[in-house]
Amino acid sequence: MTNSASPIIELDFTDWSDPARFPEKQDEWTTAVENGQVLYFPHLAFQLSPPEQALLRENVLKSGARNVSLGGDGVLKHAAGAPDEQKLLAGMIGRYRQSVLTLIDGLFPHYRGALRVAPTSFRPKEVETRVQSVHADDRRMHFDAFATRPTYGERILRIFTNLNPSGVPRVWRVGEPFETVAKRYLPQIPPYSPIKAKLLNAVGGTKSVRSEYDHLMFNLHNLMKEDEQYQQNGTVATQPFPPGCVWVCYADGAAHGVASGQYMMEQTLHLAPGRELHPESSPLAILTRLVGHPLAGAGSAQTL
Repeated sequence: MTNSASPIIELDFTDWSDPARFPEKQDEWTTAVENGQVLYFPHLAFQLSPPEQALLRENVLKSGARNVSLGGDGVLKHAAGAPDEQKLLAGMIGRYRQSVLTLIDGLFPHYRGALRVAPTSFRPKEVETRVQSVHADDRRMHFDAFATRPTYGERILRIFTNLNPSGVPRVWRVGEPFETVAKRYLPQIPPYSPIKAKLLNAVGGTKSVRSEYDHLMFNLHNLMKEDEQYQQNGTVATQPFPPGCVWVCYADGAAHGVASGQYMMEQTLHLAPGRELHPESSPLAILTRLVGHPLAGAGSAQTL
């Protein structure tokens, strides 16, 4: 393991079930990700069969889509190609999901029974050539927050794997701790309005009423991406993730930007608020402390 002060912590496992063999380390790993650090597994490859390797091309994705996704119901979305190829793609993505769930169970047993599994995605597009708006551009440093889907304090745990067949790394920039960045932008965020939040939901702008927590996170996300000075100077570490590796972080608590790369698998897991090993380290707890009052609606909606 690298220095705990680094935003990147390297773990030398070669099998997705290896972390389960080290119960004495599990709280340490959990604490690290909850504090905004990234767990990096340089040798934890996701092996593809020869037919699956043929899926590593951009045209398996429908035109206009960002990624291919597989829901918990087994339904594949945004995939192009013949039915037999889509079946192969769904099998590959589903197998990745099972590998991730094995890894997370061994890393973070404290979360058992508290995680909600989101759709699994395959991202074949090249980062450098994507054309996106400032707010949608993941190359810009940010914390994850959803414009249309309030989380009510749910944590966003993400697991990534580089599948690039040409040896090209996926390069990340990692930034300052959540509280440091939040203190910088909180004074610029307009006050939360429950009336505006309800109106936004009524016209279809959000899938449920945006809480004060989500209002703060959404504006923090946007302000970070709009700030050219921060985009130039906010990087603490630059990490190339080569093919055949995995990395794990809370994307709502680790400031990050994707500088380059192509062909990646990703799994998102949501953790119910208050189920952290250290709830006081969560963005919800930090923002509550910084604004000095309970955040309206946080944790009050959606059964997780």
